[in-house]
Amino acid sequence: MTEPNTAFDRRMLEALVCPVTHGTLEYDAEAQELLSKSAHLAFPIRNGIPVMLVDEARRLDD
Repeated sequence: MTEPNTAFDRRMLEALVCPVTHGTLEYDAEAQELLSKSAHLAFPIRNGIPVMLVDEARRLDD
């Protein structure tokens, strides 16, 4: 059985890159975010859809 917040298709991660650095992203299933460690940003995933807008991203603490 799947949890409601796990609707994100992990295969999509292979096609997505950080809009700032064009680097790879890491999936944080617990927080439902895609992390760009090089840009120090966390992009939210809402209803299974990654929101890849810098204005919507959360700043990561170093």
